[in-house]
Amino acid sequence: MKLARCVPILSVLFATLCATILSAAPAREPQPESRLRKAFRRPDQKGWLYVHLEGTPSEIGYQHGTLLAPEIADTHAVIKAGLLHESKKDYAFFRSAAETVLWPHVEEQYREELKGIVEGLNAKGVRLDLWDVVVLNAWLELSPYYVNYVDKGKAVATAEHCSAFVATGQYTKDGKPVIAHNNWTEYKEGSRWNVIFDIEPAKGHRMLMDGMAGLIHSGDDFGINDAGIAITETTIGYFSHFDPRGIPEFVRARKAMQYASSIDEFARIMKKGNNGGYANNWLLVDNRRNEVASLELGLKNVVLKRSKDGYFVGSNYPNDPKLIREETDFPATNMGISANARHKRWDALMAENKGNIDLPLAQKFLADHYDTFDNKDQPGERTLCGHIDLSPRGSKPWEPEFAPAGAVQNKAADSAMISRMELSASMGHSCGLDFKAKTHLQDHPEFGWQKDILTDLDSHGWTQFTVTR
Repeated sequence: MKLARCVPILSVLFATLCATILSAAPAREPQPESRLRKAFRRPDQKGWLYVHLEGTPSEIGYQHGTLLAPEIADTHAVIKAGLLHESKKDYAFFRSAAETVLWPHVEEQYREELKGIVEGLNAKGVRLDLWDVVVLNAWLELSPYYVNYVDKGKAVATAEHCSAFVATGQYTKDGKPVIAHNNWTEYKEGSRWNVIFDIEPAKGHRMLMDGMAGLIHSGDDFGINDAGIAITETTIGYFSHFDPRGIPEFVRARKAMQYASSIDEFARIMKKGNNGGYANNWLLVDNRRNEVASLELGLKNVVLKRSKDGYFVGSNYPNDPKLIREETDFPATNMGISANARHKRWDALMAENKGNIDLPLAQKFLADHYDTFDNKDQPGERTLCGHIDLSPRGSKPWEPEFAPAGAVQNKAADSAMISRMELSASMGHSCGLDFKAKTHLQDHPEFGWQKDILTDLDSHGWTQFTVTR
């Protein structure tokens, strides 16, 4: 046989051999670019970042870590500094808790999502590991709840997070649900609580929620899912119990938002494995049933109330007498504290505006500066739009005088918006007052330890966010 005739035959044999080897090889893992195909991040909108995540838990995590890598690195640094300053613990303490106390109780789908975030971060050159990301997700329950559990008798104060309400029936203009919430926290974290997440998971409901970069849950827990469930909460004040055998709060909060199709399902998910961490009074809307509810979730005491013709309000004020007695140190008769003053204001606003509550009124309520203790308009720790930075009293035992803390952002929705998976949001104080970090630190050098992480918190107008179809 001549060489010229051998070449075609050899070429055929080589091609056949290559095809056989390739067909026997295992399927390749999806490449990073394919995992990002359905995800995107929009340009900043009035202080907010809008991020769409879609797919399996691992894909959603990778998209999250990749699209928000710089923000996650920044947020982690801020949260870490706050944990160390507040608790007087070293960072190894929190990493150990993440690995040995929390991780064993994180179910597989959320393990995959958290690992995906780490992979996405590392792909962008951010060298955070799994325990860093778990600490970030659990910071609200690690301190003070877990810290107080470890340091029995040396309690760190529970932060007074948030003012909120839900209403329906005779209280609203169209007889249908309205929900609103503003997030209270220290400004160093609050300025980073500026992400609108549109999450379309492979399993469960699509979710539209606010949050912080790096968190798989909202954190301040304002969200809407495609089953018509709208969710928010306010922290139960003066509460400090914790069960290390339970499921982390951040896992239950995310799971409830993702899988609940009714108020009862939400309550069931939140109660199962309750660890007492980040104990909240959850305010709920079931839009399809025109129903609102309050789930007061202590560790030992859990109270669910619901109404198709009423309202529930939240201001870090515990309602159930047994819960107050057994699980808090709440000063129920002191009307000069923030929780009591704001609770009184909420009840007054509900009564004064009965039959007229709608989205514009909800937005107005969140900007309210009426102090029910001094009976006058003056922004401070006792007003629904909180300004602890302007208060000579502070908000003790949580924050001292003039601490840079208070309301940091706002969200609201009516029934029509909930049905469209839409929310209205305002970054910063919705009243229009800006916070300037440099000026405040010059006037109050006692907060100088925050100089590298405290940023301006400017007030932005309201804007609408809708899921991308």
